[in-house]
Amino acid sequence: MTRNLPSLDLKRNYDRIRDEIREALEGVLDSQHFIMGPEVESLERETESYLGVDHAIGCASGTDALLLALMGLDIKEGDEVITTPYSFFASASCIARLGATPVFADVDPDTYLIDMDKVMENITSKTRAFMPVHVFGQMVPLEGFYDDLVPKGIEIIEDAAQAFGSWREKGKDLKRAGTWGKAGCFSFFPTKNLGGYGDGGMVTTNESDYSERISRLRVHGAGKTYYHDELGINSRLDAIQAAILRVKLRHLDEWLEERRLAADRYKVLAAEYGLLEKISLPVELDGNFHIYHQYVIRAQDRDELMKYLSSQEISSRIYYPVCLHLQKCFSYLGYSEGDMPVAESLSKSTLALPIFPEITSEEQERVISAIADFYKG
Repeated sequence: MTRNLPSLDLKRNYDRIRDEIREALEGVLDSQHFIMGPEVESLERETESYLGVDHAIGCASGTDALLLALMGLDIKEGDEVITTPYSFFASASCIARLGATPVFADVDPDTYLIDMDKVMENITSKTRAFMPVHVFGQMVPLEGFYDDLVPKGIEIIEDAAQAFGSWREKGKDLKRAGTWGKAGCFSFFPTKNLGGYGDGGMVTTNESDYSERISRLRVHGAGKTYYHDELGINSRLDAIQAAILRVKLRHLDEWLEERRLAADRYKVLAAEYGLLEKISLPVELDGNFHIYHQYVIRAQDRDELMKYLSSQEISSRIYYPVCLHLQKCFSYLGYSEGDMPVAESLSKSTLALPIFPEITSEEQERVISAIADFYKG
């Protein structure tokens, strides 16, 4: 029987760093310091250095990172925050949880990123923030729009949960995801390119006062223990996750290059198998360094293709089957099917193929060969 090919194989990755991980865990166990503390502080400093940002604040999850970033802006009822309908639920739920209104702008059909022209069309007097999502591992092109938004009092909160390590050219400089706006928000969920062995997240910023407030908000709003300046939440990063992430961060650039090599192989194989009329490959925007958190294609007869791949023991996933503006819990916003035609089309046609640093060329050819067999009928 053919061995199942997963979408992501974390075991192979662990095998590469097993000794380093165990040494890091032993260090935490010996210290008996499990919540926040030196490991978290070291991860924060190392993240600041890697990203080129002034402040990094660890927290309990990527969702909490978004929530904390918005809380730090005092986002509240009556405010509007513009974001994409083609993303994970947390991108919009954190806005709604604070009583504000998520306002959706449609996306680009090639890159799947939010359409910045649509963003500008949705700005009103109530717009307090804009949350671009660097979906699947490449950055929204913010240059040319930053100066239009911030002077109007519209802060940029980057949802970079899928994009740790990606960057975009800005003139002669390179700007990494999470360093362009007021805040960058990251997830360290195990499936992320930089993922822990449990939940974790981080907020980044270049503003000291804002950083200090986020640091308070993550510990119940306490400036010091038992002295609460405001209402916050319990969102502390634990030392075990920080220790694991510090090990993985040392290897991240190598793994990102391996993902990009795998993406290039898919492109070559799809052309060799004559599939370019049946599937559309991911488009890397000029000036972007795409880290391929997911390798998402558009495919004719997507659902049938997914079933066929499953029969061949090849895993694939759908991101995202229901756009955010059509989720039942957001029905009160008044959106209807057809309001976001590009995002809705993507939800019916996109499919994520297996991709991870350790995937082999033989496994990738097996994927593309199976897709070709499906379309041959």
